[in-house]
Amino acid sequence: MLGLELVVLLGAAVLAGNILGQRFRIAPPVVLLITGWLLGFIPALQETQLPPEVVLLLFLPVLLYWESLTTSLREIRTNLRGIVLLSTLLVILTAWAVAAVAHALGLAWGPAWVLGAAVAPTDATAVGALAGALPRRTVTVLRAESLVNDGTALVVYGLAVGITVGEEHLSVPHVGGLFLLAYGGGAAVGVAVACVNGYLRRRLVDEPLLGNVVMILAPFTAYLLAELIEASGVLAVVVSGLIMSQVAPRVIRAEARRQAMAFWPLATFLLNGALFVLVGVELQSAARSLNGADRTHALIAVGLVCAVLVVARFAFLFASAYLIRALDRRPRQRELRISHRARVVSAMAGFRGAVSLAVALSVPTALDSGEPFPDRDFIVFVTSGVIVVTLVVQGLLLPGVVRWARLPRDTSVEEERFLAETLATEGAIKALPQLAADLGTDPKAVEWLRQEYEAHLSVVRARGNGAAADDPALLHSRHYTALRLALIAHKRAIVVQLRDDRRIDDTVLRPLQAALDIEEVRLSGREQVD
Repeated sequence: MLGLELVVLLGAAVLAGNILGQRFRIAPPVVLLITGWLLGFIPALQETQLPPEVVLLLFLPVLLYWESLTTSLREIRTNLRGIVLLSTLLVILTAWAVAAVAHALGLAWGPAWVLGAAVAPTDATAVGALAGALPRRTVTVLRAESLVNDGTALVVYGLAVGITVGEEHLSVPHVGGLFLLAYGGGAAVGVAVACVNGYLRRRLVDEPLLGNVVMILAPFTAYLLAELIEASGVLAVVVSGLIMSQVAPRVIRAEARRQAMAFWPLATFLLNGALFVLVGVELQSAARSLNGADRTHALIAVGLVCAVLVVARFAFLFASAYLIRALDRRPRQRELRISHRARVVSAMAGFRGAVSLAVALSVPTALDSGEPFPDRDFIVFVTSGVIVVTLVVQGLLLPGVVRWARLPRDTSVEEERFLAETLATEGAIKALPQLAADLGTDPKAVEWLRQEYEAHLSVVRARGNGAAADDPALLHSRHYTALRLALIAHKRAIVVQLRDDRRIDDTVLRPLQAALDIEEVRLSGREQVD
């Protein structure tokens, strides 16, 4: 029964943590971490270990796939150079700096590099949960960096573990080959899975349920195939998701898209919340594995490693900016420059999370000789502590840093949405006569639809031009919407009462209710948009 009890505990913890976070205006991941740490006192959970395969094979593919589906490929292309530098060179330099500190604290170079590889990459899910108030460009760069840097960290980790246990050797061609396989192989697998995914979605266009099954299988398939050829499963998932984000609007129908939008946000919300709770539980387990003196030593290491991570990120962001400015003076490059205050915000948003925990837990328990892997418990504890400190301390400081930075309000989303709605509605009105003639539509229906579209266009233009609340178009829209919503509620009450009176069956109620729900969501604008 422990598995069922764990599911209930995790679900209750995710619910309570998010409610408390909203109630006290604390980032929910921070509350979830504390909740997980408190759950670690439960004796039954103290005997439960979190296998690394759970994070790598269950949590990570789903979370990374959704992040890649909902990020901006245009912004990634615009900021590609910076993203590549952050996700490769910064990861390697950070791993080296942490390894140097760990070696100075007494770890051998092999375990020190393992620790460095574990804490070097930032985490996409943590960034998405804690950096939502930042400008779009900043969030996109942070998310893209954290989506790609996992592959670099996992290559460094594999080398460090292999050398420690005696299975790997260090040479430039060998290391270069590993990186080439990780990135090239991962990208190739991602492209292949996306092609198959797109082909199947086209074949199953009239079967929304089966099409969404294909979509759910895609991240797991990409990750598995990449791991089978020892490439980067993370990169395979990300590439597959980015490709499908461009293909899906043309090959997926509305029914399938609504099903997906009902499933993915809820699934990722639950997995993300459960992951933060499990990190808190794991911190308890790691603390119990060390004695008093070792725990004190590990706590000192947590503080020093966190300091190294912050300093390395700050130094790299500022040094790379000045280097790029010195080497590239094109007008286009000047347009991409950001202020020092914005750079400080990006530096403070370097959270650690799921991948770091998975890497630490993946450390083997023994060497080839049969001896225990040196300092494994120390590595797990320090990694867990670093995750907690970066999420809690930096997560609590980030809102204040954002206020201090006084970043200009990002209005690009509103401006582009106004452009899209205006041109789409104008195009529809222009095409209406020809489409009506082709379909043989009744003139009264054409006139009715034309008036509806022109009214909508007036509302869009009024909002885009910043009209006052008492603008006739906006006032008419509010009255119309309120009346329609009231009528929908009345219709829903009638059909529910018919079901209660046993005059219609539940099988009749459900499709009617679904249609009313769709209309209500459309009118109220409450549908979640990432």
